[in-house]
Amino acid sequence: MNTNPVAWFEIYVQDMPRAKAFYEAVFQGELAAMNNPDEAHFPDMEMWTFPSSMEGRGASGALVRMGGCPSGGSTLVYFACMDCAEEAERAALHGGKIIKPKMSIGEHGFIALIEDTEGNMVGLYSMQ
Repeated sequence: MNTNPVAWFEIYVQDMPRAKAFYEAVFQGELAAMNNPDEAHFPDMEMWTFPSSMEGRGASGALVRMGGCPSGGSTLVYFACMDCAEEAERAALHGGKIIKPKMSIGEHGFIALIEDTEGNMVGLYSMQ
């Protein structure tokens, strides 16, 4: 494969203002509103996208609030970080929980696992 296998991710949430504030605080960036791609079938869907670049590497995605879609799902997304311990600490400061503190994965770097304000487990990855 010439590209990363993950092209997009969606994190389903129940309380969009709370979830948006959490992710913006933890990763110190702003999410952008995304137009509903199918209002006829999903009239109540709300989406906020993470910053992305078509020239950059990796995948982008969005927080999604939509009736009938529970949060706290089984999808685990890993966010790239400079030092995953820092983002884990910010998660705890902004209403989340540290599930697994920073740990070595050998020559591949480090990971940490957090739970966001919506009950979703999220992975953090860094080389340092």
